[in-house]
Amino acid sequence: MSADILALARPEVPPLPAYNAGLSSQAVRARYGVDHIARLGSNENPYGPSPRVAEALAGLAGQVLHYSDADSTALREAIAARSGTQAGHIVIGNGSESILQMLSLALLSPGDRVLTQRPAFGLHEIYPRMMGAQVELLELTPALGFDVDAWCAALARGPKIAMLANPSNPVSCMFETAAFARLLAATPAGTLLVVDEAYVEYARLTPGFPDALPMLRDWGGAWIVLRTFSKAWGLAGLRVGYGIASDAALVQLLDRVRTPFGVNLAAQLAACAALADEAHMRQGVARTVLQRDAMAAQLQALGLRVAPSATNFLFVDLGRPNGPVNEALLARGVIVKPWKEAGFTQFLRISIGTDDDNARCLAALRTALAS
Repeated sequence: MSADILALARPEVPPLPAYNAGLSSQAVRARYGVDHIARLGSNENPYGPSPRVAEALAGLAGQVLHYSDADSTALREAIAARSGTQAGHIVIGNGSESILQMLSLALLSPGDRVLTQRPAFGLHEIYPRMMGAQVELLELTPALGFDVDAWCAALARGPKIAMLANPSNPVSCMFETAAFARLLAATPAGTLLVVDEAYVEYARLTPGFPDALPMLRDWGGAWIVLRTFSKAWGLAGLRVGYGIASDAALVQLLDRVRTPFGVNLAAQLAACAALADEAHMRQGVARTVLQRDAMAAQLQALGLRVAPSATNFLFVDLGRPNGPVNEALLARGVIVKPWKEAGFTQFLRISIGTDDDNARCLAALRTALAS
């Protein structure tokens, strides 16, 4: 980057890490000359969205000359009805990560303190640092779980925002109901609790996972729960997420900084159609959870440590640097996500795919580990 361009930048921006989105299928196919690609790096739903989504999008070509509804009115109302929330307490975004960006733009100034986990979804750290905030990163326990005592102590110090992913990405650990109640009790007035529930549809099948919305409503502090249609609902390519907030005033603040037409017409139509077929989503989730548990057992049989999972992926300790193993998997058409953060470069995050792709991943991993 040239010195002239660097001189124009805000000082917080050049040091920011680029978000690691991983390799595309096209890039792997071109680089390694493989025909079949097992996409197990992005936590997508391999079974796709409800057939109602295709029906909803069938006539879209004749509508794309018009802007989408800037307020996503129909989708907000559908989410409100499903969640027992007023539509004015709901914000829609171009993926839930865009709502993380809105929160940072609307609320954070240089020197503000933000609390989150390490390792974490990268944008929990990148967006606050973009605004000049100071980010405190809490460590996992040796068992790859949340350190509840450390979280309570850090919350008591009064960060402006606490980014709490439940369950975690990339580790997939979760705060159980009693631990979540402790966190609420430890959070002082003046701290906004951001509960990122991107994998809530999977986590609900794990015993002890908290029903966060009623607990937060009873608590009475400031909060927003983030969810997405990219995972269990199968709409990753359309980018639509949402937040449910404690106060309509928070949504109004976010409206001041969001892109006016940030959620496109196709995304709004598809999300409404998906919500109308919850049974399809639940079938795919249940199937994935069964495959996840079987995959975990097979990885453990290879002598690998696998973090307990409440999501649609596994965080796997190879006991060796992940780079060569990842390269060997790519050469066999298997895309996973090697974690690059210091202290975790021996881990792979492996999404759960179809039976065939899971088997392909296991076979490639056995070969890579034996070499």
